[in-house]
Amino acid sequence: MAAYVPVRWVSPLLYGVVLVGGLYSVAVGLADAPGPTAWRTAGFVAAIGALFALEALGLRRPAARTPLLLARCTLIAAVVLLDASGLSQVLFVLVPFTAYFAFGRTTALALGTLCLAGLLTTYLLTAPGWYRDQEHVADLLMLCVGLVLAISTAAVAVGEQRARLELEAYAARVAELSAATERNRLARDIHDSLGHHLTAMSVQLEMASDFQSLDPDAARRALNEARRSVRLALGDVRQSVRALRDETTRPTLAAALAALAGDGAARPRVTVEVTGDEDGYGAVELTALYRAAQEALTNARRHARASRVTVVVRLAGGAARLEVTDDGRGFAPDAAAAGFGLLGMRERVQLVAGSVDVDSRPGAGTRVTVTVPRGTTAKSSVDGEAAT
Repeated sequence: MAAYVPVRWVSPLLYGVVLVGGLYSVAVGLADAPGPTAWRTAGFVAAIGALFALEALGLRRPAARTPLLLARCTLIAAVVLLDASGLSQVLFVLVPFTAYFAFGRTTALALGTLCLAGLLTTYLLTAPGWYRDQEHVADLLMLCVGLVLAISTAAVAVGEQRARLELEAYAARVAELSAATERNRLARDIHDSLGHHLTAMSVQLEMASDFQSLDPDAARRALNEARRSVRLALGDVRQSVRALRDETTRPTLAAALAALAGDGAARPRVTVEVTGDEDGYGAVELTALYRAAQEALTNARRHARASRVTVVVRLAGGAARLEVTDDGRGFAPDAAAAGFGLLGMRERVQLVAGSVDVDSRPGAGTRVTVTVPRGTTAKSSVDGEAAT
């Protein structure tokens, strides 16, 4: 069992009460124990002081559980023997109380039983007929009550500390998972937004290089489109910053896809068709559709060398369906399964319980179909996944 921290004020409080009670008994002459009073009082005060010092040592060295327990038992026994008032017997409740935190319930119950057995043995040896004496019986019953209350209090305190430690561990785990989720989200956003614009710039700059001598006007138009892509990339960066600051204004899916269709060079030619009502679809679902269309268009521009891309969205009552079709050179979907683009697309769509189907083969173009069910998303997810 892991060692827990005892309730720090309990032991010093009892030590103080016993010290005051013992000194009061000596001062008013209530002590009737044999032996020199001054010697017994000095030993009593010294033993109580040693108990205070032991508590301070326990705070500095909590790992020394067994030596601390043995030292506490020895000092308490010494206090009981030197105390003339009899009040110090209450200190026995501290033995199972402190042991509960260090060793657990079983050890505490065993030590509590030993404390009772020790008091009974003392009565048997020193007070014949103790069971007919009201004072002795009352002392025994009070010790039983004190032990029960002490062990119960320790159990409650340990349970509270255990719950707090579990909560802290859970909070740390949640923070770790949240950080991992945020890293994945940022990775997808960087790939989907900046990656898209950088791909467009790469295509446009290649065109400018190819047509520099053959067609200066076409090269100039390609450079102008590259500059436009740079501005759009900067706009996406600012949009991401606004999203992180919760200042995002979200365009409709139709408007976002229309802007996407006009983002780039002359090739490929992109047509967009959106039907249905966006009401009932959260920003996360709509963002998943937009990012999937963006990734499919990026692939068509960068890899497929397509001349035409068609983006069709059907927003029905139960689910939304996106189809992105191009007339490019196609590819083998299994060979591209490990790409970051398709991986990010599938992750984003799976977060909203959707599905992605890629139908392509070399020389036959590509059709990407994304289905997203209609549902309500949490506000925290909406803020984190706002569409650009």
